[in-house]
Amino acid sequence: MDTVGTGLAGIAYEGHRADVYLNRPDKRNAMNRALIADLTEAVERVDANDDVRAVTLLGRGDVFSAGMDLDMMYESSEATHRDIHRELTGLMDAIDDLSKPSVVGIKRAAPAGAFELTLPADFRIIGDDARYGVIEVELGVFPHAGTTQRLPRLVGLARAKEMVLTAEFIDPEEADRIDLVTEVCPGDEVDDRARDFADDLCEKAPLGVQRALEAFGHAFDVPLDDGLDIEHYLAMDLYATEDREEGFGALLEGRDPEFEGR
Repeated sequence: MDTVGTGLAGIAYEGHRADVYLNRPDKRNAMNRALIADLTEAVERVDANDDVRAVTLLGRGDVFSAGMDLDMMYESSEATHRDIHRELTGLMDAIDDLSKPSVVGIKRAAPAGAFELTLPADFRIIGDDARYGVIEVELGVFPHAGTTQRLPRLVGLARAKEMVLTAEFIDPEEADRIDLVTEVCPGDEVDDRARDFADDLCEKAPLGVQRALEAFGHAFDVPLDDGLDIEHYLAMDLYATEDREEGFGALLEGRDPEFEGR
């Protein structure tokens, strides 16, 4: 693993997959400002790497993340909190804006700020023993790094309100039932399953995957007719690519395609 910035985030590459790590295991990957900055840099670095076709977001050590660093949050002034919020939402936006599909492995724990960190990812793999949810209303605030906007888009407004206002952890199987997560697996298999899921994505046509993600990005932002126009526009250029010829040719010839991303 190559460390990034101050070393509180890291990147490991395998084939076309990039594994981005929260690298503060001695603090259960609690997020301080240095970790947020390092993780943002790591996400932006893998996004700029044309060889990467899928990204995982994982926690080094026993847990994905314990959330925000509590000492930092308790001791910070209001002005500092504004800076932390700007930096954290910048990280969320970097994950949201990834041009490659992202898979987060929710291992053991992802409460509060760590829960919020999982929401911009495209896919969430959760362990069957994970403590997962937002508890901020028990701390005198409420989750405000994107939860009130992203969570309703995933589970509906009523369920999002229930999760935020009751501050109760959601059972992983229930999270799966309401489509908050993609898959539940044994707790000790989370990271491996996230990597396997990302590897499967790497086998798909990378240009098709990227254009589909871009089209999905407009799904809730524009009227349907405009969204359909965007979808059509993004798809048309793909018909002149080598990958399109390879995909159809492989299907007709009964073999697996070998996509080059061009």
